[in-house]
Amino acid sequence: MKKNHFRNPSHLPVKTCTACGRSFTWRKKWEKDWNTVKYCSERCRQSKNTST
Repeated sequence: MKKNHFRNPSHLPVKTCTACGRSFTWRKKWEKDWNTVKYCSERCRQSKNTST
């Protein structure tokens, strides 16, 4: 029998985007710098200076 390697999304860390205010969950690509991630997407990161 094979083990199921699926991660349960409810156990992943969650942050709030500083640009849009939406919550987003941990992603594998953010593994090394999760503590410095502030934005949920590239679009939010690029619009950080234009929001009021």
